[in-house]
Amino acid sequence: MKNICALIALEWGRLLKRPSVRLIFFLTVCSPAFGLFLYCPATADTMLSKYLANPALAGGAIGGILFGLLTIRERGREKRCGVNTLIDGIIPPSSMAFIRTAALFLTAFPVLLGTMAFWLPVSRFLIGSVFDIRDFLLSYVLFMGSAIFLAVLASASAFQIGGRADLALALFGIFAGLSLTLWSENWQLCWLNPCVWALSDDFSNLRIFRSAAYMRLTWAAGLAGLWLLSCPAVRRRRRIPFLSKIPSQAGTGFSVRRQVLRPAAALILFLISACAWAGQPFVDHSNPDQSISAFDQIPLEQGLTCSRRLVRLSPDTKRGTVTGTAVYQFQNTSGKPRTAAFGINPGYTIFSARVNGVPVPASVRDYQEFNEALLEVTLPGDSQMELTLEYGGFPREDQSLSTMQGSAEISGEYLYLANADLAPRLINAEPDSGVLPVTVEITLPEHMTVIPFGSPQAEIISQNPGGTLTWQYEDEGTGGILYAGDYIRQDIEAAGITVEFYYGRNHETVMEEAGAANAIRAVIQYCTDHYGPLSFLSGNTLKLIQSRVSGGGYAGGGASLLDEADFTIASLRDTSKGSVPGEVMIHELVHQWWGLSSMFEADGAWSAEGLTVYTTYRIVKELYGAEYAERRYVDQWKREMEDYYSNFYVRNPEFFQRLPEAKRLEITNRLSRVRQYCEMPLKILKAEQLAGGETAMDQILSRLFCREPSWEEPYLTYEMFLNACGLTEEDINLE
Repeated sequence: MKNICALIALEWGRLLKRPSVRLIFFLTVCSPAFGLFLYCPATADTMLSKYLANPALAGGAIGGILFGLLTIRERGREKRCGVNTLIDGIIPPSSMAFIRTAALFLTAFPVLLGTMAFWLPVSRFLIGSVFDIRDFLLSYVLFMGSAIFLAVLASASAFQIGGRADLALALFGIFAGLSLTLWSENWQLCWLNPCVWALSDDFSNLRIFRSAAYMRLTWAAGLAGLWLLSCPAVRRRRRIPFLSKIPSQAGTGFSVRRQVLRPAAALILFLISACAWAGQPFVDHSNPDQSISAFDQIPLEQGLTCSRRLVRLSPDTKRGTVTGTAVYQFQNTSGKPRTAAFGINPGYTIFSARVNGVPVPASVRDYQEFNEALLEVTLPGDSQMELTLEYGGFPREDQSLSTMQGSAEISGEYLYLANADLAPRLINAEPDSGVLPVTVEITLPEHMTVIPFGSPQAEIISQNPGGTLTWQYEDEGTGGILYAGDYIRQDIEAAGITVEFYYGRNHETVMEEAGAANAIRAVIQYCTDHYGPLSFLSGNTLKLIQSRVSGGGYAGGGASLLDEADFTIASLRDTSKGSVPGEVMIHELVHQWWGLSSMFEADGAWSAEGLTVYTTYRIVKELYGAEYAERRYVDQWKREMEDYYSNFYVRNPEFFQRLPEAKRLEITNRLSRVRQYCEMPLKILKAEQLAGGETAMDQILSRLFCREPSWEEPYLTYEMFLNACGLTEEDINLE
């Protein structure tokens, strides 16, 4: 063993002296720069996505390929120089393979450390106040460093299988290419470039880091097994390991122990990889056909009703798991045993099911849909029953969103539990009084605030040892949505409405710089006066809850969700939404009226953005004057449209059709944004002038906002807008 370590150190020293290794060192350190401009798989508009995830992912992809090429080059060097036979006569081929691979691993460590040392101050500067050193370290270790180590294993195995550099390059190129192309949308297959669509600025990212680490370890076990099988000693004389004749002469270097143990170890590694692959705990196996809802077709149990439920939760914020107890009060007038059906998160296990203290049968079916598995509990024929279910586990996410993992984050900074994630959702029993009351109790670290989505208010009912608090709130229904996290609450009065504004503590500086409170006050006052009150208010209160980046918001029952991505530093600097952060904040809040209260059917340039940008302009005009609004908004819209009309592909659509599909999509997305954010506001402004001015337009928009949507016409369409203005599409075309 001492000799092996000495040889590894010798080989490592030799590698570090080679010019090609130094070049790769330099290129790998520079590779994260490609994530700032060219390779940007993390599409969310958060600072950590743009300036941490993308650079680390780019560094992993490029660094992995570079180290794969280096491995093949170094492994083929002895053969090119004709000294491989001499070396094999001194050191067993399997030992030499281990020495070379270990030396390459050791070479990757200073490269990774150098990359992190160089990009740490750069990332801190680019990300700003929401920079987090833990996220930085985990990103570069999991997204970049582990990719390099896997690439070394894969390329070394490819060379040992083929025995030639050109064949190894082909095999490794195919393997890496599949990860970057066909496998890029499968979170378990993309070994080189893990699926990371977003990192949160304000809350933790442990869920996505766990997912990436699990995928890396799965591949590490499989590639390590492949490497063992491909070692020269295993393939000696090109014989199949398990069928080759065992030499009896001493000194052959191919003992019975080596012949048996190495394949056995490889087999164990393959089994570990396969079991980890099949048993992954992050994504469910829901039916991909989302037009089918079998659970809704389950008939109601005759004579079975439920009068109340109680849920007690104790999330483990360190492990990201949930443990809970759900108690249901049932009435059974049939006098016969009944089967109660529940929807439960596929990651949960039922630890026990008891009726009036007596265990009863409970089973979870294999079929899953919409991130729920079917739980069936057999109830006796008693007239009054108290069913107690103890459950828990690591919540899984819907497989249709497997490339956008992270919503099921459970940590000391953030928690989101909805419906079957919160407690088993009763499916086939009606409430005995029309509504099903529920009491929810949850115990969390004392720095976390519990926020039920909707009108309920959570209160602290006990302070527990260990620095935890137990919260309680009353709600209704078989489901429910619960947020909790390290939140700051700010109460704002506007237009007779009390707004409870919750945002992440990490975002405090950003919100203060954006003038969040003033923006909320201005938007609510203006939009309520000009268009009408929000449709989802609960009395005179409204909760505005900033969520972890999730890809969108929603509203209902006295609460509205604000996606973190809309209030990041990058978003607040987006001049297409406003000139300064405070105005961008206004723009995002206006979406409570145009986009949430009133939904849109996108049609070309027509979308929620047009009326939102126009309304932002009107609010800014009222706050800062007509001259300011004209210069900062209307003039900018006109400049953008002049650039749009002068675009080569707009003027020559026949050339546009000849471009590759990916390039056409990129150009279309860029031009569509100009049309939505600039062309449509200019058209609405022209419609305002033709309709009789601002007062007339306010009346038109108020009627559109206050209309009663129907199932036949749920969306606000472009045609509705034109008809309300008494205009045609040609009337407001821009000249």
